[in-house]
Amino acid sequence: MFGRLRKMWRKKTAERPEERRPVAPEPQKRTHNLFEAAAEYVSACAEDDQDRIDEAAGWVSPEALSFGVNELACRAVIALARERDESPGTVARTLLGLPGA
Repeated sequence: MFGRLRKMWRKKTAERPEERRPVAPEPQKRTHNLFEAAAEYVSACAEDDQDRIDEAAGWVSPEALSFGVNELACRAVIALARERDESPGTVARTLLGLPGA
């Protein structure tokens, strides 16, 4: 009798799907926004670090990077203009080494 019970128990146990431990989700790769990409890209360009330039350029689309770099340039020129008490146009031309307008 006990032999039959053991057989039935083994059969029931074998038919059950294996209990699986919950698998932790794989850590997702952190995404960067366009302003982070632009800041890293411009600072890498200023330091002539090609590896960082390539990495930052891969964080966002080329269009988004272009927009971010443009926004960074505008903000930088405005900040310098305020600091120097000059017009943004004068500051931009000075930074690019252009003669005054």
